[in-house]
Amino acid sequence: MNFKNRTKKEKIEIVTVAVVIILFILIGSLANVVFPGSTFALIIENSIGKFFNLIRFFEDRYVTLLESLAIIIFIWILNKLCMIIVSLSTKKGARSETIGNLLKGFVKIISILIAVFLILSAWGIDTPTLLAGAGILGLAISFGAQSLLEDMFAGLAIITQKLFVVGDIVELEHMRGTVKDIGLRVTKIEDIYGDVLIINNSDIKNVINTTSSLSIAICDIGIEYGADLEKVENVIKENLELIRKNIPNIKEGPFYYGVDQLADSAVVCRIVAKTEEQNKHSVRRALNREVKLLFDRHQINIPFPQLTIHQNQTDKKE
Repeated sequence: MNFKNRTKKEKIEIVTVAVVIILFILIGSLANVVFPGSTFALIIENSIGKFFNLIRFFEDRYVTLLESLAIIIFIWILNKLCMIIVSLSTKKGARSETIGNLLKGFVKIISILIAVFLILSAWGIDTPTLLAGAGILGLAISFGAQSLLEDMFAGLAIITQKLFVVGDIVELEHMRGTVKDIGLRVTKIEDIYGDVLIINNSDIKNVINTTSSLSIAICDIGIEYGADLEKVENVIKENLELIRKNIPNIKEGPFYYGVDQLADSAVVCRIVAKTEEQNKHSVRRALNREVKLLFDRHQINIPFPQLTIHQNQTDKKE
């Protein structure tokens, strides 16, 4: 929570704690400077001075601190170089970008671990013993973090098996959206409303990748039963190329698939075009528009629903 949004009581508590900490640090650091050789300075030095005497801390350990700083700078530079190499080698294609993001995550974690162990070694800690202890601790943690491991292995499976990549449009059991990010633990999917679903990788089941091949945009349009069907079909077929020119997002087609339905009030003709999944609905709307304009130019009527009422003869006599 932001400090400004806290209550007055919470603000007073935070400020009080901060002032107390600063006072302890100042007293522990400056007691010998302000009161040299005094009993008070001796008491402070043997008590809180052991923890807060920053001046002596830096005097005694400045070489180790400089070594730690050098390690941090070196690892930071090495991490940046690795990130650049990963970015350059995985910049082509959505799948490469996804693998690149995953590798960057690994590089970041490994860099932090290397820096931690080098710094601990600089401070005189026995790192082999620490590594052995970390291995035992990791084994113990693994039993309590099975869900985390499942998510990580599921994420690796998604990428290595090419199930989907960043930018693909997928359908889960309860939503449809664009894949925005695939991480070690979670995948982020954004729907058409801009809402982002954050789902654990191990929970992604029965997913449909609608981007793996071209999608179909369908235009169903009705004509009157009294219309010349052969003439209408010839008009459609002769103008398919013009329709394609007017809709740049069409990748294949459009194709005339013939009569799809003999509906109550119309003979329904079907026109189909193939396009990329993200353009499917816009191409469908554009197809409807182009066919309507085409029918208007050739005076082909599109019927509306009609209801025929038959009146009983006895009702007429009355």
